[in-house]
Amino acid sequence: MPFISRFILLLGVLLASACAQQAPAFAPPSERPVPANETPWPKNHVLGIAYHDVEDRDPDQAVVAVRTERMIEQLAWLRENNYKPVTVDQIMAARNGGPELPPKAVLLSFDDGYSSFYTRVLPVLRAYNWNALLAPVGSWVDTPLNQPVDFAGTPRKRSDFLTWDQVREISKSGLVEIAAHTDANHKGVLANPQGNLQPAAATRRYDTVTGRYETEVEFQARLRTDVAAISEKIRKVTGISPRVWVWPYGAADGTALQVVGSQGYQMALTLDDGLDTLDNLMSSPRFLVASDPDGEHFANSIVSVQSESPMRVVHVDLDNVYDVDPAQQEINLGKLIQRMADMGANTVFLQAFADPKGDGLVHSLYFPNRHLPMAADIFDRVAWQLRTRAHVKVYAWMPVLSFALDSKLPRVTRWDPKTGTTSVDPDQYKRLSPFDPNVRRIIGEIYEDVARLTSVDGILYHDDAVLSDFEDASPQALKVYAANGLPGSIAALRDDPATMLRWTRFKSRYLIDFTKELTAKVRAIRGPQVQTARNIFAEPMLNPDSEAWYAQNLDDFLGTYNWTAPMAMPFMEKQSQQQSGPWLERLVATVKARPGALNRTVFELQARDWTKQTDADIDGEQLADWMSLLKRQGATSFGYYPDNFLENLPDLKAVRPELSNKWNP
Repeated sequence: MPFISRFILLLGVLLASACAQQAPAFAPPSERPVPANETPWPKNHVLGIAYHDVEDRDPDQAVVAVRTERMIEQLAWLRENNYKPVTVDQIMAARNGGPELPPKAVLLSFDDGYSSFYTRVLPVLRAYNWNALLAPVGSWVDTPLNQPVDFAGTPRKRSDFLTWDQVREISKSGLVEIAAHTDANHKGVLANPQGNLQPAAATRRYDTVTGRYETEVEFQARLRTDVAAISEKIRKVTGISPRVWVWPYGAADGTALQVVGSQGYQMALTLDDGLDTLDNLMSSPRFLVASDPDGEHFANSIVSVQSESPMRVVHVDLDNVYDVDPAQQEINLGKLIQRMADMGANTVFLQAFADPKGDGLVHSLYFPNRHLPMAADIFDRVAWQLRTRAHVKVYAWMPVLSFALDSKLPRVTRWDPKTGTTSVDPDQYKRLSPFDPNVRRIIGEIYEDVARLTSVDGILYHDDAVLSDFEDASPQALKVYAANGLPGSIAALRDDPATMLRWTRFKSRYLIDFTKELTAKVRAIRGPQVQTARNIFAEPMLNPDSEAWYAQNLDDFLGTYNWTAPMAMPFMEKQSQQQSGPWLERLVATVKARPGALNRTVFELQARDWTKQTDADIDGEQLADWMSLLKRQGATSFGYYPDNFLENLPDLKAVRPELSNKWNP
């Protein structure tokens, strides 16, 4: 075939293929998404930027160093693009109702106390007349000049670090505030029986001899000694008590934060993503400058920090990692970590409870706790490995009510309108009654335990927090209804439509309030940076009247949790394959109708068809097609459940191009 003919044929094929693609719906300019770099800077927001060491050549990534010329290039880019350095004084004043911060406010910080701050950074700050924070580690600066610094177990040259005389001189420059970066807790401590080292300032130490974890009293005492020591050292050198705390490794902890706050600190810096809103200065995010980025990569990173990152999630059963054979368990864990890295997900919803029967009733947990047997102490190990090796955020997937606790505790019961009797519904989750104070206390303690002894970025509340239009009929629930101005019987509650509506809304909000209690308990221990997500059934989203059957309300969820996680599972909702696309479009449209809601919603697709007894795994191409449909409708955050990482189901090659932001930004 002549070349021209082949070319025309190829062109025809390409044009036909292009025409076959679904054209995006037209949107007027006013309705189109605004790029992050063109979005107006939100009022009183600060971009924190965290540097470490600065070197002239070959920056050591063990200390996250950058070259001097690169740092100068980065500061120049910030200046030329109208970013404005601000001081802690300005931030505090803005928070307290004083002058607003300028648009594109930046708080520069330099961690660890490297001597390069004195020799390389300070001259640049003087030339720019820019302010910054310096956060030295007390024990490193204390090290005698003729001895190496114990850098988290690795010896480093003493000359790499500042002296207290230099810190004093820097503090008098008028440009630099001295913050605290712990005295001797910038290191790892043993965090679990498997031997993981985790940040000492945020971890209850595991003792291999006794087989027990550090108690809260012991942990607080260790932190209190450390905070007092570094605070006094800085006060003695500078004449001023430090007011900014910088978490080593960016790992925050709520219990430690209480200690820090009691010692007069007014601001605490993490390494989380995003802008600081000033709503909670004790959990201020910062962008970490790592890998010695050139100007283009630095600029792109700074702009991306300003935008809300979509969530791409894989929902994982820890039951598939656990094995009675420790060697096989490690093999399983390795497969999970490799698959998450290969899949390109940025979040894992990780089961924290054992459910080998798949009936949703939790008899044991994968972390030490006060109330249920421990199937194995592996949740923290798996979560830490996923975070540090697969570089994903990990949410502890936890039941709200379905715990197999003491049989004497009241259960959610259903009223039978035919007989007037009450019993536990055999077709529903077997749930403890949230209307009983003792139930709430015990479940709260389980949540405290998962926060205390595990390393998590968030909590996913399971879909078991439901109450039907005949529930809860337990005596405890009836008393609560009556105390809140509602009839004290289910028959009376259902008898009048207006009363029925009040009862439905009361139950929805009651479950919301219970999860708020649990969130507060987790954050008090793990820190205010912990995010929340909650599964919601599709039916109450698509049919608001069905709130009565679930006690779930989309607007309640959107107003309460960082992420609302609809169960976007067409086959579970009895949709055919042909109906699945339009059904998903309706689900997205329901969320899209609420301004900004898509940015806080992560759609969970199904990778398994539970209506089938055999051949229940959903084809990876089908899953990818659903993901593509979600994106075409404007949804940016989505994922799927379950993931069978042991058997490559769904097929990684089919799903990855649609799921991964690394493939499709």
